[in-house]
Amino acid sequence: MLDDRSRSLLKSLVEHYITDGQPVGSRALSRFSGLDLSPATIRNVMADLEEAGFVASPHTSAGRIPTSRGYRLFVDSLLTVRPLEARQLGEMEDALQGRPANQIIASASQLLSGLTHFAGVVMIPRRAPSRIRQIEFLTLSEKRILLIIVTTDGDVQNRVLTTEKSYSASELVSAANYLNQNFAGMDFEQIRQRLSVEIQQLREDIKPLMTQALEAGDAALSENTAPYVISGERNLLDVEELSSNMKRLRELFDLFEQRSSLIRLLDVSNNAAGVKIFIGGESGIATLDECSVVAAPYVVDGQVLGSVGVIGPTRMAYERVIPIVDITAKLLSSALSQQNS
Repeated sequence: MLDDRSRSLLKSLVEHYITDGQPVGSRALSRFSGLDLSPATIRNVMADLEEAGFVASPHTSAGRIPTSRGYRLFVDSLLTVRPLEARQLGEMEDALQGRPANQIIASASQLLSGLTHFAGVVMIPRRAPSRIRQIEFLTLSEKRILLIIVTTDGDVQNRVLTTEKSYSASELVSAANYLNQNFAGMDFEQIRQRLSVEIQQLREDIKPLMTQALEAGDAALSENTAPYVISGERNLLDVEELSSNMKRLRELFDLFEQRSSLIRLLDVSNNAAGVKIFIGGESGIATLDECSVVAAPYVVDGQVLGSVGVIGPTRMAYERVIPIVDITAKLLSSALSQQNS
């Protein structure tokens, strides 16, 4: 355990480094730590902190910077979180209230990015499969048909089917009428199960069209569901610690594209009671070794639907980012709950 003097000096060092981004020397610490200590005494304390793994000395400087372990101690027991101003709270609330449900998630991501100047990410709620309101077939050319799918939540998807035979306009109308009359209100998996039993009753020449329509429609609705919305990735280009290593920066952008690793990390946040913070290697994702992720779950009707989060450098103003993430999660919960009421 660190004594009070060591904790106070570590707190001052982390705060100063977060603000300035430059290694902190003993003389500078003696000036702004508020402790009546000589530079020599501070150097001894810094040497102990370095040996314990809380700070490190870059090769190019006599000063020290916090390590991931130092940031962790700072966040867990030394940090004083600054409450957001009433004006900022009002602006955040206005950004999410009164919007259609499909815009609220994107707005929350943009809000996180805009307020922190890092990348803002929001998991999209895992929804029940889309149900079909209406299906139509339109002839494009001799063996090309446009499949139009309208879901019960108003989503419209179009897919082009290439068939082995030509279908007349009346045959296409008949096929669409059959699907709409018998399967409206069902999702594609339910339609597939029902149709597997009833398909024997259909005309042989119409069966391939039905099979193609089911496969194309199911694929169209599945690929339209992204796991999360991310905004402000380009903000990370302005972060010196990240932009100085282009290879690592490319890997970071690849991570955003691949999605699976980041989703697993956000899934862990879903189980948190409040804000969850991953610093450096704590995420278990090598690409995020120089980053921190601050995330919190959002809840509707007592059920956790996903998480919101900010991705930035380990040198971030945690006292400001943490309440922004926390309040955004709560405002998102409130906005989505109103949509459901």
